[in-house]
Amino acid sequence: MLRVFIADDEQPARKRLVKLLGETEGADRLEIVGEASDGMEAVEKLSDQDVDVLFLDIQMPGYDGFEVLDRLEPERRPVVVFTTAFDEYAIQAFEANAVDYLLKPIPADRLKTALDRAEKLVHMPESRGKVEEDLAKLLDWMDAQSVADATTDPSRDASVYLKQLSIPYRDRILIISIERLVSIEISEGITRVFIVDDDAEGPRVKLKQHIVNYTLDELGGLLDPETFIRVHRAAIANFNHIRELIPWFSGRYKLIMTGSHEVISSRERSKLLKERLRI
Repeated sequence: MLRVFIADDEQPARKRLVKLLGETEGADRLEIVGEASDGMEAVEKLSDQDVDVLFLDIQMPGYDGFEVLDRLEPERRPVVVFTTAFDEYAIQAFEANAVDYLLKPIPADRLKTALDRAEKLVHMPESRGKVEEDLAKLLDWMDAQSVADATTDPSRDASVYLKQLSIPYRDRILIISIERLVSIEISEGITRVFIVDDDAEGPRVKLKQHIVNYTLDELGGLLDPETFIRVHRAAIANFNHIRELIPWFSGRYKLIMTGSHEVISSRERSKLLKERLRI
């Protein structure tokens, strides 16, 4: 039995895919074990069960499809078939990296082809290494296209870098020392900063997150590259708050930050990170 999971923020799209899967030749070999309407729900549910094939929408709230893949435990990552409305940028990425995708509205014949291919990969463990490598190349491609290096001219006067960060909060503006800044991350076009909470009680460090009106590139250019590094197309991390590096998949790392906060580092950025940490 092939265990199938559908992640798509549009309920009609999920319903239609369920219907198409039920009408596919050999549908009795399929079991739809779950659905998710956003990226965060997808990661949570996929982390708690075994799934063979994941139909994954790209544009979802919470985490997009690429961020979902970044956050799934490598040993629990199913065979992925991306589903998307026409997006020339994403399709270029899929075709460049041999990753399967379906354009919405999904045609029944194309769905059967993708399902047959996915089933073969599920039953051929020796091929999974290539699948993982293809996914890693896809994510690296996305990083390479969207990451503007946070480093700046080494001759630049260090005094121009931010020492404090001003954050609008309710009816006031918080002034935060840059040393308390753990990471900066972007999702759905919203930039969030994760700050050590000085008001937290007890021995355990806690973080607060705030929304700021900067892009990741703008903040990257204002931060000292000796302290901060762009580790991902969607994240900048503070070297001084990195507590552990956990090997992820295909040369990537999961960074455990202060307060047990987690950030994924892309493959190319992981190489740079290891050089900077002298690993």
